[in-house]
Amino acid sequence: MVNYRKLKAFFLWCTIINGCLLALSTIVFILAPEAIFQIHSKLLPVSQETYNNAIYLFLGLFKIIWLTFNLVPYVALRVIGDDHTD
Repeated sequence: MVNYRKLKAFFLWCTIINGCLLALSTIVFILAPEAIFQIHSKLLPVSQETYNNAIYLFLGLFKIIWLTFNLVPYVALRVIGDDHTD
């Protein structure tokens, strides 16, 4: 049997933790783009424009994955409710 309470708690914490990581990443890239670019450009030779595109892509994909695999399953479990027996 599926334990819906544990599953809801799991997706709740996944949503919170990954949402915080997404918010933190976005804030860091907004507040210190040059510093982050300098660190990455030492590791890989990349232009500023390519770097900006990669960061935009990263944040967009992170958001889509977070919504699809964390938030949507949690909301779906909340909609189902506690009608099911464990």
